[in-house]
Amino acid sequence: MHSQQHDKGSHAALVASDARPSTLHCGDYVLSLAVPVVMGIVNVTPDSFSDGGAFFDAQRAIAHGQKLIDDGADILDIGGESTRPGAAAVDASEELRRVLPVIEALAGRGIPLSIDTQKPEVMRAAIAAGAAMVNDVNALRAPGAIEVCAASNVAVCLMHMQGDPQSMQAAPHYDEVIRDVRDYLLARAGACEAAGIARARIVIDPGFGFGKTLEHNLSLLTQMRHLTATGYATLAGLSRKSMFRALFALEAHERLVPSVIAALRAVEGGAAIVRVHDVRETRHALALWRKTSSF
Repeated sequence: MHSQQHDKGSHAALVASDARPSTLHCGDYVLSLAVPVVMGIVNVTPDSFSDGGAFFDAQRAIAHGQKLIDDGADILDIGGESTRPGAAAVDASEELRRVLPVIEALAGRGIPLSIDTQKPEVMRAAIAAGAAMVNDVNALRAPGAIEVCAASNVAVCLMHMQGDPQSMQAAPHYDEVIRDVRDYLLARAGACEAAGIARARIVIDPGFGFGKTLEHNLSLLTQMRHLTATGYATLAGLSRKSMFRALFALEAHERLVPSVIAALRAVEGGAAIVRVHDVRETRHALALWRKTSSF
């Protein structure tokens, strides 16, 4: 256990290094981070924890993506492989079959698209189809993943995950969760910069629910400043997470209110991007929060 004195010194160093980025370079787009960015979720999967199967058909996924754009999404995150706890892996050809028609259809509709994948071959094809961001739960650790992204102009989102989706919730353990997560993300961001991916293209994500207990998730949420003070844009993905079942015995479709409040708490902690299922409601909450705060 680290001493309180060490914690204070570490925190002071973090605050001193704070350089909140003002923009995110995302393919041909430059997203302003002056106000929080809302990322809408499009799951083209039969088994995602919240809406698995609802948008598995490409046309339904495209229609849902357009609805999220109409609701005010600043970016769409399109995924063809569920990463919920216990989810089975999907091969690259099936993942591409699911996501490419959706990316191709939505690419010209005025906002950047993100591909949610761990596979370099899916990243490459999705970028060619029009994706402007790669969102990787594996933080570009797969061989060749960093190189694919470095060879393009896409943004990258690096997420922390302990273990893998099949086993990550078995018995997650940390010496000190906020420090362990931060150090991992800084190491991955450093690897990306060393490969030629500019800091202005890098987003970090603590990975709520990915190898985390309820207590870990709450600690990360209440200590977001330790991440957002690193100088990298930070994403928070809390929408409809199972932590709300643990807290309130709510099923996925009942988790709107705590999801929106959690997004606001993350933004209060400095998060630049919130990844959500409920774009319209989150935008309304953020607009009211901005009008009544000194953000």
